[in-house]
Amino acid sequence: MGLPVSFVVAIDGPAASGKGTLARRLAERFGFAHLDTGGLYRAAAALVLDRGGDPADPAVAVAAARRVEVALLADPRLRDEAVGHVSSIVAAIPAVREALITWQRDFAAHPPDLALGVAAKGAVLDGRDIGTVVCPDAAVKLFVTASAEERARRRAKELRPGGATAIYDAVLQDMKERDARDSLRRVAPLAAAPDAHILDTTALDPDAVLEQASQLVTRALAGPY
Repeated sequence: MGLPVSFVVAIDGPAASGKGTLARRLAERFGFAHLDTGGLYRAAAALVLDRGGDPADPAVAVAAARRVEVALLADPRLRDEAVGHVSSIVAAIPAVREALITWQRDFAAHPPDLALGVAAKGAVLDGRDIGTVVCPDAAVKLFVTASAEERARRRAKELRPGGATAIYDAVLQDMKERDARDSLRRVAPLAAAPDAHILDTTALDPDAVLEQASQLVTRALAGPY
């Protein structure tokens, strides 16, 4: 008997904590669909930047959010630091989150297997408010974190191969400012759900994180949900 499509793994956490890597690998291991919900906000941010708009202007940001399409999520520009910075500004606007939340919930309820053109067994969504707002009834909730210093080191390492002149101190400062915006915003702030499992990846490699998370998912799959 197949799994109901309502089986959802919600993964939240700050930037460069390792949640995206974990989400992708969990989806691959269990045959689930994966959605990087931060990509939706980065896509909206890129659209704002393309038109030279003010990301703090609700009307501009909401108009961009309503133009987000699946194809945009594959744009490599979404990984740029400038887009990431603007995305946290855009994501703090309540109307933007409202415009994108239905999109996310539809994906969770009916996760697509794009390769086969059918529904996937379940869904893994990663972001900053999945377990608290988007999918509060998720079967498994994970909050992935790491020290700001370690996350800045990881992000600087990512940027340098691409030719960016990333300076650790600057990346660390930007990381702290972004954490503050995400955690202090009035609507859907970055926070661990009360029933989330906390995974601190500061001293763990991706394989160790995957194994810990996989045990939690396997346990949930074996029980009622």
